[in-house]
Amino acid sequence: MSDAFTLSEDQKLFRKEWRRLFEDKFTERAAEIDRTGEFPWDNYQVLKESGLLGINIPEEYGGGGADSITHCLLVEEVARVCASTSLIPAVNKLGTLPILFAGNEEQKRRLLGPVADGSALISYCLTEPGSGSDAAAMASRAVRDGDDYVLNGTKRFITGGGVSKLYIYYAVTDPEAGSRGISAFVLEDTMPGFQIGKHEDKLGIRGSPTTEVICSDVRVPAANRLGDEGIGFKLALRALDHSRVGIGAQAVGIAQGAFDYALGYTKEREQFGKRIADFQGIQFMLADMAMNLEAARGMVYTAAAMADRGDPALTFTAAAAKCFASDAAMRITTDAVQLLGGYGYVKEYPLERMFRDAKITQIYEGTNQILRVVMARQLRQQPGRN
Repeated sequence: MSDAFTLSEDQKLFRKEWRRLFEDKFTERAAEIDRTGEFPWDNYQVLKESGLLGINIPEEYGGGGADSITHCLLVEEVARVCASTSLIPAVNKLGTLPILFAGNEEQKRRLLGPVADGSALISYCLTEPGSGSDAAAMASRAVRDGDDYVLNGTKRFITGGGVSKLYIYYAVTDPEAGSRGISAFVLEDTMPGFQIGKHEDKLGIRGSPTTEVICSDVRVPAANRLGDEGIGFKLALRALDHSRVGIGAQAVGIAQGAFDYALGYTKEREQFGKRIADFQGIQFMLADMAMNLEAARGMVYTAAAMADRGDPALTFTAAAAKCFASDAAMRITTDAVQLLGGYGYVKEYPLERMFRDAKITQIYEGTNQILRVVMARQLRQQPGRN
């Protein structure tokens, strides 16, 4: 791995120190987390004690004030050893972005502090049973009742469901206005009528809970609405533009972990009297894996830099970075399993877990098919783009 994308000296130091910490604390736990499917509260505590849970939150609200590239470094280095744990900082950022973008000062001070200090996790509730890629077709409703809203609806595939205390929940406030009739609310898990539904039994990232979130006449104060009525869908898309970069970083991290393990194995494994790394066919595989990995990392870090400077081309670049990185992660983990042969297929070795973990990066926060639609739409809207 190279730092092909120019990192600051502080960022290079962070990468080095974080890698040492995460290898020490998370590597041995990753297989057990995958086997049991339990949320890794011990790993969460490590991140909390290290001040990494709210690293993207500005310092004035109790966070680390880190830029997007530094956040990507964090997610990548955790994902390199434990993809399930890497979703903790990734989803914390996704959940706090709508508050940072649309929250008023009172909301920011009230809601961001608990995430930053580790007393609360936050989840993002957009997908529904009948509206996945077509998020604007959501059925959840929020009806104004005095100083409150009454929410009803079911969200599905919610990362962190049941362990989070705060939930960004999107619901229709004006059924006649289409996507302009969607609003965003912050829910607390203690609100009457709020409940966690089905827990999904998943292929990968098994230590990160994925659940339904069900609202049955949940009364939410209007003070928990983010921004004006009707801005929810636009806000959701803006948050995803930024958070997709972090999923790209997760994909890069998983791929890097798989590549590192496979490379080490090929240098030690001997067949026909020599190391398998000395066979040209194996060398070509390793070269292609490394090439795709470096390209993916460069795209992710470029998108992160664009997010920080508010570049209007972020929508295209974030979609491209997440799409390319996740496709690369699947290719790299598939080849890594192949390089270990039968050993790659058994749970005694980490590559079959990394292979399973990588798959979700092609699906959540926009399937790669939808992201290609997003990119094409951006190209049509900006014919002079270069």
